[in-house]
Amino acid sequence: MAQDLSEKDLLKMEVEQLKKEVKNTRIPISKAGKEIKEYVEAQAGNDPFLKGIPEDKNPFKEKGPTFNALLLLLGRASWLEIAWSRTP
Repeated sequence: MAQDLSEKDLLKMEVEQLKKEVKNTRIPISKAGKEIKEYVEAQAGNDPFLKGIPEDKNPFKEKGPTFNALLLLLGRASWLEIAWSRTP
């Protein structure tokens, strides 16, 4: 798209963008960093990577033998695939 525009059009676009950017409110990095740190520390109690997931609510826990039998019956897995998935 930029190749189809003249240099004058490109400069107009750049000026418009700069006018938009100059209206943005800015804060010092020292203040922004402090606010980010406070937010992260406040949310740490809800972070599953830090706190962990209870076994009963973990969607990625190991499936039981009933699930594997169902896969076999439906033809979605073979004995070899199930055995292979259980090796460490």
